[in-house]
Amino acid sequence: MLIIGIAGGTGSGKTTVVHQIMNELPEAEVGIIAQDSYYKETHDLSYEDRSNINFDHPRAIDFELLVAHLKELKAGNIINQPVYSFVQHNRTDDIVVTHPRKVMIIEGILILTNPELRNLFDIKIFVHADSDERLIRRMKRDIAERGRDMHEVLNRYQHTLKPMHEQFIEPSKAFADIIIPNDKFNTVAIDVVRAVINQRIL
Repeated sequence: MLIIGIAGGTGSGKTTVVHQIMNELPEAEVGIIAQDSYYKETHDLSYEDRSNINFDHPRAIDFELLVAHLKELKAGNIINQPVYSFVQHNRTDDIVVTHPRKVMIIEGILILTNPELRNLFDIKIFVHADSDERLIRRMKRDIAERGRDMHEVLNRYQHTLKPMHEQFIEPSKAFADIIIPNDKFNTVAIDVVRAVINQRIL
């Protein structure tokens, strides 16, 4: 099994890069795990307390479970991936039954900050995008998909996202094997990643 970690700041275009990489690969050979599914469950907290959690800090992620699940997949076992609701700020009772694949892509803003998780990746990728561009993308997404208003998004960006990006996410770029610019010039980097994957799964 080839395990690829794809990190980058919020709104950097990680999902786009994942789709670009997967585009020409056999669907049955590739699986995806999103770090967002592994936010810690917080059933003991009120909605108000949950909404005040700093979701951009590594301690918000259940890395222990994510590492355990990756190890299970590597051993050829099926896992029950959790499902997270951004509307409720909590895990739901649903699960996603995930089968091991020849290639597993793990994507998320904080995945390169955890040494144990990092050590499981065969290829570590960081998607780089300009901070203004990331803010605009984040605003569009949070307002359209997560029911947030502009004031809430800007407030969170200023007080949480930006400082956490500078403290944890940007420094984790140092662990990347490949840094992909999120623009029209990234085709060479995407082709290189695809070539490496094809080599491993053919």
